[in-house]
Amino acid sequence: MRCFIDTSALLAVLDRSDRMHAAAAEVWRELLSDESTQLVTTNYVLLETAALVQSRMGFAALLAFAHDMSPALTPIWVDPPTHERGMAALLAQSRRRLSLVDCVSFEVMRALGIRHYLAYDEHFREQGFLALDRSSQNPSPGSSRQPTEEARRQGPAALPAPGGAHRRSRRMDR
Repeated sequence: MRCFIDTSALLAVLDRSDRMHAAAAEVWRELLSDESTQLVTTNYVLLETAALVQSRMGFAALLAFAHDMSPALTPIWVDPPTHERGMAALLAQSRRRLSLVDCVSFEVMRALGIRHYLAYDEHFREQGFLALDRSSQNPSPGSSRQPTEEARRQGPAALPAPGGAHRRSRRMDR
């Protein structure tokens, strides 16, 4: 099985103060232990996650993301046509809370036939994809909020290593 991993899930796994942390961390551990599951994301999600982790949680959390989480992911590099389709979808929706990263993610998921996702973002469900974590269908408000100063002092959550096997990235070719 292939599962798409979104920024909201990566942040929830890393941030102990996130309301969805416990559920996200449990699903993350299960996904890492299942060698038959490929964890797919895009370079856009990786960029968005790195920027948010660094600004919200600091450099130690960014290191945890880069060393402990990223190697478990198979990033799909977004090509210009996929970017354009995502931008067209975003502009057609004209919704403030929908992002280009989300729209591009949906395009990649459809192109690759990925039906399952780990995210705490209602837009994936609205697009007809299937949540791995049932609590992601009704995330608590503020699940992606800024961490408290206490959470910053605690640092990122301890993460299981992805088994040391770095997964290879690929371009989104059509």
